[in-house]
Amino acid sequence: MLGMSLLSFLILTLIGAVVAVAYHYVIRYRFLDGNDALVGKLIIGWLGAWLGSPILGHWLWKVENVYIVPAILGAIVAIHLTVLTGKVLAKLANTRPAVTEEKKEEIRPGKPVVAA
Repeated sequence: MLGMSLLSFLILTLIGAVVAVAYHYVIRYRFLDGNDALVGKLIIGWLGAWLGSPILGHWLWKVENVYIVPAILGAIVAIHLTVLTGKVLAKLANTRPAVTEEKKEEIRPGKPVVAA
């Protein structure tokens, strides 16, 4: 049988939600504010929890084909890297040199020029 059971999906959703709420409201590590940012973190947290066991391994507690500790660590890593990437991209966008026009002084005949 391919896929996952409903209970596995709900466990991954719960893990993603707990980590997302902790990052958004407790730690307050965020790039965007509002409920849409929290929903985005929940989705990223679910993906991180889902990829946690295949990437980090199958160890410690297992509930309905979900290894709890790798799933929690995967959710933490995914949410942290997503917010960090947003902050880095915003900082890079703000550090680009701005194109400025040179200020040219107009010199009119008959007006004395004052040296600065």
